[in-house]
Amino acid sequence: MKQIGFKRAIIVMLVLLFLVGLTFILFEVGQYQVISMLLVIGACLPIYYRYEKRQLNIKEVVLIAILTTTAVLGRFLFYMIPAITPMTAIIIISGICMGAEIGFLVGSLSAVTSNMLFGQGPWTPFQMFSWGLIGLIAGLPWIQSFIGKSYCFLVIYGILAGLFFSFFMDVWTVLSIDRYFSWQRYLALLVTALPYTVSYCVSNAFFSCLLLRSIQNKLQRILIKYDIK
Repeated sequence: MKQIGFKRAIIVMLVLLFLVGLTFILFEVGQYQVISMLLVIGACLPIYYRYEKRQLNIKEVVLIAILTTTAVLGRFLFYMIPAITPMTAIIIISGICMGAEIGFLVGSLSAVTSNMLFGQGPWTPFQMFSWGLIGLIAGLPWIQSFIGKSYCFLVIYGILAGLFFSFFMDVWTVLSIDRYFSWQRYLALLVTALPYTVSYCVSNAFFSCLLLRSIQNKLQRILIKYDIK
């Protein structure tokens, strides 16, 4: 698969961070909720736009759809168990095997698609951004070379991905209360959610190690058999 270049990856990540950080710089009172949602949507659009400009192979589109469906199914099957889901692991593996751009697409599409079952809302763009960025980073060549070959690094990345997702979504939780951001409330929420965060991090690490080789081998056979580049 075509890999996202180093310079372009840095630019994309800086743009994403800038758009999110802009929320906290420009708006001091009362508008965090709406503006944050718009900025997160805006952060997702450049990658979707660039991907739409490429000449797509229909086989590649089907493969992306299958990976997205698998991730959504993983979230659905474990929805009864709080903070335990293979969905993030499948997104990580998609990035490792298919590259950064497809990792972002699978992550963000999995969020919006699974929420058709679990409920759409203003939190959906934040989930799209979080899971998309997790897939994107996993597919970056200099990250992929570590976590795709070493279970130790894969475990570390799974834990860091869980922390990032939990910490970022807690920002949304604070804003959703009364549209104001409070560091005191945010820190209190982090402490309260600690057991769930730990469970989620362990879940990411466990399922990533459990599923990596199996999915990786199947994807490699599909890429070779159907000549997907």
